[in-house]
Amino acid sequence: MTAETHVDEYRFADREAPGPTRVSEPPTVADIMEAVLPILECLRERALERENSRDFAFDDVAELARRGVLLVGIPVADGGAGGTLRDVLDLVVTIARHDSSVAQALRGSFGTAFGVANDPALAGRERTLQRIHAGHLFAGTVNERTGGASGSVNTTLRRDGDGYVVNGEKYYSTGGLYASWFSSTAKDEDGRMARFQVPLDREGVERLDDFDAVGQRLTASGTTRFVDVRLDAGEVDFSGTERPALNPWGGLGHLYLCAVQAGIAYNVLDDAVVFAQEVARPITHSTADRSVDDPYVQHTVGRIASKAHAVRSAVLIAAEELENVRDVPEDRRRAAGAAASITIAQTQALAAEQTLEAATLLFDVGGGSATDRARGFDRHWRNSRTVANHNPRDWKLAKAGAFLLTGAEPPTSGLF
Repeated sequence: MTAETHVDEYRFADREAPGPTRVSEPPTVADIMEAVLPILECLRERALERENSRDFAFDDVAELARRGVLLVGIPVADGGAGGTLRDVLDLVVTIARHDSSVAQALRGSFGTAFGVANDPALAGRERTLQRIHAGHLFAGTVNERTGGASGSVNTTLRRDGDGYVVNGEKYYSTGGLYASWFSSTAKDEDGRMARFQVPLDREGVERLDDFDAVGQRLTASGTTRFVDVRLDAGEVDFSGTERPALNPWGGLGHLYLCAVQAGIAYNVLDDAVVFAQEVARPITHSTADRSVDDPYVQHTVGRIASKAHAVRSAVLIAAEELENVRDVPEDRRRAAGAAASITIAQTQALAAEQTLEAATLLFDVGGGSATDRARGFDRHWRNSRTVANHNPRDWKLAKAGAFLLTGAEPPTSGLF
């Protein structure tokens, strides 16, 4: 598939999820992990081949959804596994360890599931829960490339009879080629901001495979175009578009990307171990007969392992801190939320730096053969670099320093 390819031909799950949303025996986190591991192994085996041929893993990703990957964090009362945010992000690390593009493509779906799990008053919660149980996937973005300032919205929403008509383009539609549902924002004739959700197979919705980054090439993050797309009144929401005074959950999307970085680091480690065991030869001056016995190879692999461990640990600690904010008394919740946002910012900086270095160290495990294009070891650095560019880590570190030195709260935007 090439850039600017329309993907209207891809199949969707049934739009309205049939059947009950509760089950008599909800799955456990362990049940779901056991169910999805065979699919993840299939993804790992073909990840490099699919990247080279630009072959999206439609069947495997759909199967992950059908096997309940989004149910890990859904409460048991709603038919989910009742896992913690730590459980969810550790699952993301595991998915990314097998295929980081797939993990990132599921970001919007996990975000939707998180909203269902943590907001009993969420608009359309029961309907969305039904769709999750039916194996549907979700995408969405507010990003545009229409010439305005960063964060500006030029997508229009026009009243038409009992409903609306939306026109515009959204970019960085992560997971958009895999999803059945798309959420975004638009402005009406009076300048009011609204959120809307639309099935991606509706007439006038076009999905383009035009994402062309150096890494994470199969995250399905291209353009979603709306051409006179009709919306029912119930698909448009004018409430809740104002920026909160402080929203610690706004950083969850970036903590998710840190989990993707951790998975990339572990993928580097897996490749380093296999390469040292099966391919690499000791250099002429080595005291070892096998690369696995060379102390410098051992040291390099150990460094890679420590970096992967550090990134995963930082992600899980930040997840616990973020989840604990809800249990803090109201009078201290704002301060706890600010501290959690700063922890996520620090984690993002650490995740990018440690994973990028791990990806470079992989080439120190062997000689010239480590650079063979057929091995594709460069994809780990490219993938990590692309994830890292989602937000400048130096800016994040400056805000963390300001918080520690002066108590200045972090920004409220979800981009933080």
